[in-house]
Formats: sequence, C-alpha cells, structure tokens
Amino acid sequence: MFYDVRIVESYSLRISVENGKVEKVKFDESRGKAFRVLKNGFWGYFVGDVDDREGIALAEKNAVGKGDSDVLNVSSKGKFVLKPKEDFRDISVEEKVEFLKDVEKNLKSDKIVSTSVAYFENVRRLRYYDSNGNEVFYEIPRIGLIISAVAKDKTLQFYSKRVMKPAGFEALKGAYNLANEVVEVVTKLVNAKTPPSGAMNVVADSSLAGVFVHEAFGHAVEGDHVLQGASVLANKLGQKVADDCVNIYDDPTIREFGFYPFDDEGVKAEKRTIVENGILKDFLHSRETALNLNSRAGNARAEGLKFPIVRMSNTYLDKGDHRFEELLEIARNGVYLVGSRGGETNPATGYFQFNAQYGYLIEGGELTGMIRDVSLSGYTLEILKGIRIGRDLEFDPGFCGKEDQLVPVSDGSPPVLIRALVGGS
Repeated sequence: MFYDVRIVESYSLRISVENGKVEKVKFDESRGKAFRVLKNGFWGYFVGDVDDREGIALAEKNAVGKGDSDVLNVSSKGKFVLKPKEDFRDISVEEKVEFLKDVEKNLKSDKIVSTSVAYFENVRRLRYYDSNGNEVFYEIPRIGLIISAVAKDKTLQFYSKRVMKPAGFEALKGAYNLANEVVEVVTKLVNAKTPPSGAMNVVADSSLAGVFVHEAFGHAVEGDHVLQGASVLANKLGQKVADDCVNIYDDPTIREFGFYPFDDEGVKAEKRTIVENGILKDFLHSRETALNLNSRAGNARAEGLKFPIVRMSNTYLDKGDHRFEELLEIARNGVYLVGSRGGETNPATGYFQFNAQYGYLIEGGELTGMIRDVSLSGYTLEILKGIRIGRDLEFDPGFCGKEDQLVPVSDGSPPVLIRALVGGS
C-alpha cells in the first residue's frame, strides 16, 4: 500500500483600489494536511488536521473500490526556500495601500471613466513525505499587480496590464510604467476600427502567442488528457507535429510565475522537452501517468489541499531567427495582434478560438491603423506547420484552471507569424 502526506501552509493578502477608493483588504492564513492512500489500484483521499496514523487510516477507509492505478517510484529529498530581495511581509498594509493609490493616480485621461489596481501577495509552504521515504519542503513567496482602466469615446473599451512573479516587493518597480502603458493603449483603443475578417497572415505578439502555446498545445500534452483519449496528440509521440523551427518546453525551474522546486507529489522539478525540431518528444506527467506512459514524473500540482493532477508550469515556445520587422515584411498584409482576452480550446481536436486585446493592420509590411475586438481561430497542428518565429522570448503570467483548481503558470513565446482565421469578437 502506497501513501503520501502533504502539509500545506498558506498566507495571503489581497488589496484592491478602485476609482481612488480602497474597496477590499483581505487577509487569509491557513494550514492543513492531505492524505492519499493507493490500495488495490484505487485512491482513497482524506483532508483534515489529524495525526498521520489517523489520517492515513481514514484515507485508506475511503479507498472503497478496486482499480488499475499505480505510481512511479521516485527518489526525492530536499529543501528550498526562496528569499526575496524585498520581503513584502516587512511592509505595512498602509504603505502598500498608499503605493497602489499612487500607481492609480497615473491612470488619468479625460477618456478614462473607471480605474482599478489590484494587488496580491502569497507565501506557500509545502512539506511532502510518502511511504517510499521521500521527503521535501519548500517555501515560495509570490506577488502580483493588475492595473486596469475603462475608457469611453466612440466605443467603450477595457485594457489591463499585470506583473506576477515568485519574488518580493522588488518585482513591482515597473508599476508606474505599466500604468502609463494602460492609459496610452486604452485611450487609443476607444477610437480603433473593427478588424477585417477571413483567413489571413497574423503576427501575434509574445503574450498572444504564449497563450496559444499554453491553451492550444500545452493542455494537449498533459498525460491525463492523453490517457483519456482527449488529446489530438495522443498517438503522435516521436512524430513530426510542427515545423522544424518549433521547440516547446515546460520548465518549472525558471523564476517565472509557474516556478516550483518540487511538485505536489514530492518530485524534483526539471525542464521538460515537449517538442524538439518539430518532433513530439514527451508529455507532462504525474507519477501515475508517467508509469502508464513510460516517462518521468514531476508535473503534478494541486491548489491548496486538493488532489494533485497533471499541470503545466512555465510553458514556452523557444526563440527563432526572425526580427520583428522581418515578420511584418514576410506577412506583407494582414494583422498584428496583441495580448489575450480569453477564449477556448479543445485538446481533443486541436481547435482554438482566442480574443486579442487589440491589434493593428499590416499593410505593405508596415503597421497602420489600430483595430479592436479581434478574434483568432484555427487548428493547432495546422498552425504549427507554417509558423515563423521571432527572436525575443517573453513570458506572460496568470492562473490556469483545470478540474476546479487554479495554479500559477506562465506562458512564453517570441512574436510569431501564422496563417489563421480572423474576425470580430
């Protein structure tokens, strides 16, 4: 019988300032234990602040059936504490509120009708140990700031920028520049044109291209989706799935928002090569899916005390050879799209549909008029076969949702040139 125990401690603070007023200051602190038992190929699970003997017994009691689950044996021990340069726990709430108000003061224009600055900080401590003798511990601080504005002229438009890092207060030093960028974009966006429609050349900026890599490709290489037959890539391991220039990685060791030193099954984090020179090399795995598909574990993550499942971390398309100006010249005519306002993807078919935050027309290899309310759609494998990749790799942070669990991630990519279907959103 296999068992493991997770002890999770979490501290968090959230502050929001809207239209010059403090709307929310919320502090949370929690500690809990989660017990898993694998008996007769069936998982039993229990969450409660009890001693190990009782918790394991109660989890075993919940292993009520028989199944074919099993886990890969690993050897993992270690401790990691990320120490920030400027610990946010040493800064008073009052100082943080004044900082947010100062940032919001930069969101000024006669066209702006509403503003918001939302701040969060979190410290997660994880201690994991199992019946195989593995034991790990980590402590990671995370901080974030989301700056938003709504402007009105010919249309009503919303725009936001964010910074999120596994770091301390030092990560927010560029906040005033982000606020200035929000003002600059949203006040132009209200008078932007509607986009053209149809299949055309699209240059996607790093943020939108990163979302494509995460949503349209990353979810399709999660081992549980593969085993469930819910991935367009399920039977393509070792096959060519993209152009030779395509290299895709998932790397939790990069100090971006998806960083972790050990996953929630105690496995030491490592960089995973997903696609190399256009060939599908590997999937992302928990200890269970890794055993099923003869690979390595290290990608099991959980929100709080929930059951660990296969998740991405910092997933990115590696840089290519083209300067941004070259991508525009090759495109000749089409659109340049910036940022993402959400969308949907189907890992089983590879179909995706995203909404960009804004964009520009490309005419004769040059950027011209600004466009708004733009959507982008297509099929992942078709897109990747004709892609051109820029040189400048950047990451965009966020929270990824799966099976009612949110975990911090980052999507990375250089600007890319693709052929896709464009329309209004």
